[in-house]
Amino acid sequence: MKEIKCPNCGKVFQVDESGYAQIAQQIRDQEFARELAKREQELSQKREDELKLVRMEQEKINAEVLSKKEAELSEQASRIEQLKAQISAGENEKKLAVSEVMQKKDAEIAEQASRIEQLKAQLSAGETEKRLAVSEAIQQKEKEITEKTTEITELKGKLSSKEAENQLKERSLKEQYEEKLKLKDEQIEYYRDFKARQSTKMVGESLEQHCLTQFNSIRMTAFPSAYFEKDNDARSGSKGDFIFREASEDGTEFISIMFEMKNEMDTTATKHKNEDFFKELDKDRREKGCEYAVLVSLLEIDNELYNNGIVDVSYKYEKMYVIRPQFFIPIITLLRNAALNSLKYRRELQDIRRQQVDITHFEENMNAFKEGFARNYRIASDKFNTAIEEIDKTITHLQKIKDALLSSERNLRLANDKADGLTIKKLTKNADSVREMFEQLKEEK
Repeated sequence: MKEIKCPNCGKVFQVDESGYAQIAQQIRDQEFARELAKREQELSQKREDELKLVRMEQEKINAEVLSKKEAELSEQASRIEQLKAQISAGENEKKLAVSEVMQKKDAEIAEQASRIEQLKAQLSAGETEKRLAVSEAIQQKEKEITEKTTEITELKGKLSSKEAENQLKERSLKEQYEEKLKLKDEQIEYYRDFKARQSTKMVGESLEQHCLTQFNSIRMTAFPSAYFEKDNDARSGSKGDFIFREASEDGTEFISIMFEMKNEMDTTATKHKNEDFFKELDKDRREKGCEYAVLVSLLEIDNELYNNGIVDVSYKYEKMYVIRPQFFIPIITLLRNAALNSLKYRRELQDIRRQQVDITHFEENMNAFKEGFARNYRIASDKFNTAIEEIDKTITHLQKIKDALLSSERNLRLANDKADGLTIKKLTKNADSVREMFEQLKEEK
């Protein structure tokens, strides 16, 4: 239902969808009519402005032509007066000449007047053409208006048929809803009776056994390779009721669900709510590595939210659903089929993860090789530098030996030179007695 406020009295009243659509259609028709009238007025005004502009331009041209011709006539008249003055003072031949000139000028004046009339006729023809163009534009606009009116009529007819169709659909949906509501009431009564016939201790166990029996009845036909067993791992301090897992032939797990079954007697003093178990169920799901969490509940039996079917509570906890027992098999089927559609992408994701692991190993091997190579290069570089330093030291030592040998050779050369220049005279230079002995020996010889 739509609310509409009256702009005059300020009263707010409600209308249904069809009434609201009719009012909106009337407003649109009125707006279209106003817009159409406005467009026609603008077009007419535009044509009138164009005609006025053409008239003004034509009048301007005519005025220029007339002023020019009047100037010429004035000039001719002055010349005629001059000629008349000359004729009055001249001879008859001049009079005849003046007469011929006057006739010629009269002919020119008549010709100019004829041209002016032609221009006026052309201006009148132009105005007629403009009027015809305006008339054609108005006819075209009237044709468009007629087409729009026909289209609006067709739309109104379609709208009325659409309203009838919507009424039929509404009646059909109402009947379906009433039938579903009747089935819901019957199911509620069934489960109330089911719970009333059980003891407090057996309430939860019976719901678990009911779900297990439902699953086992179709296990071999619908889920032959699936895992569905009770959760007996309580190492973290809590556990769910059942775990459902299924993998493809190549071992790729594509669906896993943690189930929790909750029920209580109608005579229980403290009534639990479904929300009381969300946090613990989400904790169990994460600890057991399950993708989805499903609470199968007979709590809050009068709550229409949970009685309508599968309730998605992922706005509070990720990938969590609350169902009644009759939706136990459908929720498994829905989640399993959705997961099967994504199995291809899961395999591709696993391949990508394996490739990333391989790339990580490759990078680790590459880094290990680079580190080993860098270490060996550093050691080799250090040893090479040490060898270079030792070679430099050896070269320095050899250079010293070379210098020593060169110095020794120089001293030997000097000694040889000294030996070559050694004479008895030099030896006995300051030894007179020895010189005398050598002279005696020389004389004896």
